Amino acid sequence: MNDQGPTSAADDLPGKPTSASRTTLSHIMTANDTNLLGSVHGGVIMKLVDDAAGAVAGRHSGGPAVTASMDEMAFLSPVRVGDLVHVEAQCNWTGRTSMEIGVRVTAERWNESTPAQQVGSAYLVFAAVDEEGKPRTVPPVLPESERDKRRFQEAQIRRTHRLARRRAIRELREQRPDE
Repeated sequence: MNDQGPTSAADDLPGKPTSASRTTLSHIMTANDTNLLGSVHGGVIMKLVDDAAGAVAGRHSGGPAVTASMDEMAFLSPVRVGDLVHVEAQCNWTGRTSMEIGVRVTAERWNESTPAQQVGSAYLVFAAVDEEGKPRTVPPVLPESERDKRRFQEAQIRRTHRLARRRAIRELREQRPDE
């Protein structure tokens, strides 16, 4: 997950607008998706989130991409059997070889005409890879709307925090090598 510097290789690739890879995945939850409490298992939702984000990452990068991390998976309310779940994903930010994909999860009753309610959200980082599994350059994302521009800026903040956290943990471990 390298930084996109002022003269990165991504500058050679034409940018892609946010809308070019935006994806929605919908799925009706069944009894097979439940946990011991009778609501939909969080892991089922996380799999749908990863699937939708992976589709966006592949579309944006123009090829294979792998999940590098998942940040801030928030479950806002339970999902029930019979809910129609919509997982909406888009590319928020790109570095040289990595992309942050934002995901919004909503649910509605399959047989009612009430509006879908947000039940979760997540941010995932994907790395684009070539046939040998080595990192490859991704095109820059071109935010289109004010909302896209805000999401791009927020993604930069999250990236800064991820890198700072990783650096702080590494430094702490280097101070205590015998543990």
